[in-house]
Amino acid sequence: MRSFDAAATHARLPMGALIAALRALAIEGCTVPARQVHTLGDGDAAGRLLMMAAWQAGRSLGIKSVTVFPGNGARGLPSVHAAYTLFDAANGVPLAQIDGGALTSRRTAAVSALAALYLARADAARLLVVGAGRVASLIPQAMAAVRPIAQVRVWNHRSAGARALAHSLREQGLQADAIDDLQAEVQRADIVSCATLATQPLIRGAWLQPGTHLDLIGSFAPEMREADSACVARARVWIDQDEALVKAGDLLQAIADGVFAPAAVRGTLEQLCRGQRDGRAGSDEITLFKSVGSAWQDLAAARLLAA
Repeated sequence: MRSFDAAATHARLPMGALIAALRALAIEGCTVPARQVHTLGDGDAAGRLLMMAAWQAGRSLGIKSVTVFPGNGARGLPSVHAAYTLFDAANGVPLAQIDGGALTSRRTAAVSALAALYLARADAARLLVVGAGRVASLIPQAMAAVRPIAQVRVWNHRSAGARALAHSLREQGLQADAIDDLQAEVQRADIVSCATLATQPLIRGAWLQPGTHLDLIGSFAPEMREADSACVARARVWIDQDEALVKAGDLLQAIADGVFAPAAVRGTLEQLCRGQRDGRAGSDEITLFKSVGSAWQDLAAARLLAA
């Protein structure tokens, strides 16, 4: 069995190839059972084990194991760890052990770019990244693989994080700057991509201009949100999978406010890739893509990595 650490995982998953692999598996389809969640211990310090699997019978099977221990910060450790195992689904032989954090962050950014291929304007050149963490750092190179990104602006609730990410992006050859005025930059951006852990809205619907594509990554629980209800009400909305309608606070709170209904979702990422649903209809349209992640996305990345 081959082993890929974080550095090898990043190196072997170039964005263009990864986006193409995600699109191919979205079209082919695979089996994705409900994720399993187990609680380890009691009280606020209890850990959690999440297990997410996907497979194509006779071809490939992948399982991601994720541990979440909230008390790890006091120990000087990250609270989340993950490992991914890829098997041959024809005989059950394990093929690869992969760093789960690197795999997840890289495919997450690539999923947003794949959606942007259908939902962002073809001439989208100005990207605003909201957040400065691991996923946020990968968004520019992912978006640049599908759109002519010429300018990147970075905002973060801690300005030092935005400056550090902008510096790193410049070292990669991108024209990037940190900004402080979030409203003004949202009003200028062609693509606004959010990858934060916010629980209160950062993006306001009143700020969105005609033609903007809003990409929401960070809200993966009902109590989290990166955009207010007006954003959801003003935009045409697509999701990466149906589970977004029971997990994503951005959508759930807009539903609770009475400005959005589940039936208004235009389609899933798989439906876009298969041509079963249309993407952007015009240059002035405001589009919104909400992702919460799925095991089929991990499988697509792992197969490419181990090929």
